[in-house]
Amino acid sequence: MPDVVIKSTKNGPNLVVIDGKTQFAFCRCGHSSHKPFCDGTHAKVHFEAEEHETALPL
Repeated sequence: MPDVVIKSTKNGPNLVVIDGKTQFAFCRCGHSSHKPFCDGTHAKVHFEAEEHETALPL
């Protein structure tokens, strides 16, 4: 079974990490023009949020 971790980065996107490799970056700021994926707009709009990490049990 692969190890799956969801990382909410500080002031940035939610990352889906599978077996230690980032597979997806999902927008948290709501301003991406490529939703649901992050396009880096969080930096331009000065998005602020704390980081958090959750390992998914499989």
